[in-house]
Amino acid sequence: MVPVRKEFVNNMFSVEGKVALVTGATGALGKVMAKAYGYAGAKVVMTGRNDKKLAALEEEFKAEGIECCYVVADPSDEEAVKALIAAAVEKYGEINILAIAHGFNKPQNILEQSVADWQYIIDADMKSVYVVLKYVAEQMVKQLNGAENVPSGQGGKIVVVTSQRSKRGMAGYTGYCASKGGADMMIASMACDLSAKYGININAICPTVFRSELTEWMFDVESEVYKNFMKREPIGRLAEPEDFVGYTLFLSSDASNFITGAACDCSGGYLVC
Repeated sequence: MVPVRKEFVNNMFSVEGKVALVTGATGALGKVMAKAYGYAGAKVVMTGRNDKKLAALEEEFKAEGIECCYVVADPSDEEAVKALIAAAVEKYGEINILAIAHGFNKPQNILEQSVADWQYIIDADMKSVYVVLKYVAEQMVKQLNGAENVPSGQGGKIVVVTSQRSKRGMAGYTGYCASKGGADMMIASMACDLSAKYGININAICPTVFRSELTEWMFDVESEVYKNFMKREPIGRLAEPEDFVGYTLFLSSDASNFITGAACDCSGGYLVC
């Protein structure tokens, strides 16, 4: 029996010195994830589609002593993603952590939703995730220099934000639920491809509603929407982006080396009621 090592316990949550690539970095959750990596000592590559917002984030992060850069890229564009990865590797030499936090939704009843609108959601929330995962995984494998049967987690860590809507249907969410459910299954399948042979752990975190510019209206405690949510939230409140920092760092560090292919509940107990 191998005893627990003090060095491992003292450092198991560390991501210091790692290179973390974060998509959707200008969003409420992507920004928090990126900053958490930076505070924890990682070098952060932020990406999204809005140059102005990314530049402002870089300035903000650097003012706090975070080593970072940004690259404008559309995650659904294969060539843009390849260029993003090349830029990150040119800047920092490698990619050790990937956090995917981009996404899109346009709620509509299926009788009103066009096939084109449904397809756009699927492409934004599943196909683009596949594109980024594929090419970052290729880069992580390339960094192994031909090594196989790599120890768990040593080839890289990947964290993908999906949703509790991957587990439950909802009116008006035909495209979103399908895309998030598909993303969870894609992540499970990728773990089968990548974890044992290449030491790359990949997991999803599945939040329910968290505060952002788009969801602020749901946080009115007097509204019927909020009251209905509280019937299904044992924790007694909706989430803040900071609530997911612990999961983010855990799934990006050695502490989670025996976890892969998981869709991790971080919903305040939403599924138990």
